[in-house]
Amino acid sequence: MTFLEDRDLEDVPNIPEYYKGKTIFITGGSGFMGKVLIEKLLYSCTDLDRIYLLLRTKKNVTPEERLSVIYRSNCFDRLRKEKPGVFQSKVFFIAGDIMETGLGISDEDRTLIVNRTHIIFHAAASVRFDDSLKTATKLNLLGTKEVIELATEVRNLECLIHVSTAYSNTNRDPIEEVIYPPHIDWREMLQVCQELDDHTLQVLTPKYIGELPNTYVFTKQLAEHVVYEYKGKLPVVIIRPSIVISSYEDPFPGWIDNYNGPTGILVGCGKGILRTLYSSPDMILDYVPVDFTIRSCIVASWIRGTKALSPTDDIPIYNSCAGKLKNITLQELVDIGKEIVEAIPLDNMIWTYHVTVTKSLFMFNIYVMALHTIPAIFVDLLLTIFGKKPMLLKIQRRVYVSNLALQYFLIQQWTFSNTNLIYLRSKIKEEDRKEFYYEIEKIDKYEFFKKSCAAGRKYLLKEKDENLPKARIHHQRIRFLDKLLKFIFYGLIFWWLINTNFIKNLFMS
Repeated sequence: MTFLEDRDLEDVPNIPEYYKGKTIFITGGSGFMGKVLIEKLLYSCTDLDRIYLLLRTKKNVTPEERLSVIYRSNCFDRLRKEKPGVFQSKVFFIAGDIMETGLGISDEDRTLIVNRTHIIFHAAASVRFDDSLKTATKLNLLGTKEVIELATEVRNLECLIHVSTAYSNTNRDPIEEVIYPPHIDWREMLQVCQELDDHTLQVLTPKYIGELPNTYVFTKQLAEHVVYEYKGKLPVVIIRPSIVISSYEDPFPGWIDNYNGPTGILVGCGKGILRTLYSSPDMILDYVPVDFTIRSCIVASWIRGTKALSPTDDIPIYNSCAGKLKNITLQELVDIGKEIVEAIPLDNMIWTYHVTVTKSLFMFNIYVMALHTIPAIFVDLLLTIFGKKPMLLKIQRRVYVSNLALQYFLIQQWTFSNTNLIYLRSKIKEEDRKEFYYEIEKIDKYEFFKKSCAAGRKYLLKEKDENLPKARIHHQRIRFLDKLLKFIFYGLIFWWLINTNFIKNLFMS
């Protein structure tokens, strides 16, 4: 529980009323969570004044062009249909770069942000686990420092939401909604990355990150301490999502635009490419729908923004995660995936859906060789013979690398406390419950993942619904072929066994 909720909220405006006329500055608006945040704000708090997005030129695409690309996303289908023109009239870009000093913002744009902004959502970050220490530090640590420094200049700042990660303290269990001691002083880390060359930094990386699994977790942990130094000085809230997955409701059920988390697992298994996982079947996975995290961000900004800042104010922390509210094991996910493939198979399945989960690293490597590598070599050989480009071995190499990157998170179990998050939702006003309440414990797991897979099939794989009958026929053929080959394989083994001298002598004696 935090001090912010210990108030009488009867005379406080509801959430849409609070956002009316407000100007919002968002970093990370082009990302998965960022798009859902923009859509939800525009859809449920339409009377806000405007939203500024920090956008950089990327791959020769200008910020202006990137803003158009963002709006073309299927994430905004509901908005285009029900509230046309709202995005164009209320969303603007600020040219800049999270990795640059001063966020790379021009003096004119900085003055604009300083004078107009009321709420900041800092969601920009690199979620790559294999980033170099220097890159991760620039994105996650220096970027946060620059956002905080900008926030100190904003004249009418009412709230700053800093999006961290529930895995920022993986060396602890349970993980509570508190700030843990830093692994190193963040200023020292910035200085080290500035002064040392890339090779030296690479050599020293294991020494710096210590017990933590990668540079992402390490730099996100330090970034929290940049924020926490402004306790009582800035109206800040820290949100720590766990594994953010497809939407439950907003903007529509199943919305997803990446292969992270269970989506990648289910797609790989559904295509028949992913056949084994290195983990425990009983491993509990902490997934949270993206719209639940976005709703909690908006509610947290409302409850912080409606209270004047006091020097004695602490910084509330919310672990946006399932915790003990809704558990799902890896084996459950695999089993649900098998049922879903029967109902909505993917196009051009390479083989049947079958996944072996093992916590033995030795057996995992055996399975990878037998179920991934050897079949991939065989298929690529056939493709080469028929004059087509071999590709499966390359895909399996990527699958293996992804398995290694996730290994740390698939073999360790954490308990996440979300007491603050649960208490926060209890303060939502009755008139706001339909649009902003989040209740993960009532989700039907099978229906949720079925809708997620259907949306992933459509929006990630670009597979059409009218192709489903064809996909089902292909799936039946693949399943028949799988059973036939197994029958032949085990038949040959049986034939070989009964023709061994041992068996012959056994029956003749």
